[in-house]
Amino acid sequence: VSSPPLAVVIPALNEGKRLPPLLADLGQAPADLIRELVVADGGSADGTPLLARLAGAQVLHSPPGRGQQLQRGIGATTAPWLLLLHADARLSHDWPLVVQRALQQAPAAWAFELALDAPGLSFRLLELTVRLRCFWRQLPYGHQGLLLPRSLLERAGGMPELALMEDLVLIQRLRAITRVRSLHRPLRVDSR
Repeated sequence: VSSPPLAVVIPALNEGKRLPPLLADLGQAPADLIRELVVADGGSADGTPLLARLAGAQVLHSPPGRGQQLQRGIGATTAPWLLLLHADARLSHDWPLVVQRALQQAPAAWAFELALDAPGLSFRLLELTVRLRCFWRQLPYGHQGLLLPRSLLERAGGMPELALMEDLVLIQRLRAITRVRSLHRPLRVDSR
């Protein structure tokens, strides 16, 4: 029996209200998919680490800053594939099947489609703009999640240790060596 192929890494800072639904979504995965679930906490004061532990996640403490938190979380995992998610994300009901299909294809970087958790035309226009940017320029950002082989991340120079915009730097590095594809499923995030 082979070991589950996926490590999920979530940077968090005071996400006690938003993290539990994501952890519940991840809990729907079959046992042969997720090997490691890591929440890299940047110093939360709202119980985020406790909630993550109660959901079965390994909690790592890190100085705040998404790039550094992701770097620390990735370094604590061994699975050959990584799924990097923001703590306020919500996965579609069929996400395990979609991810398993991506894992069976040639190694590439994958992202979900942005879906903002708010009503209104301006939010729908923003979602459309992001989809067009991703289609034409292969330029998703971190709030869309990122699924990629660990070997590809290493070839791209690893996770940039930046407080913000680490996702843009990483995607630009990845685009130089591979195609960044869409998983064609929404990843719902808080509109803030």
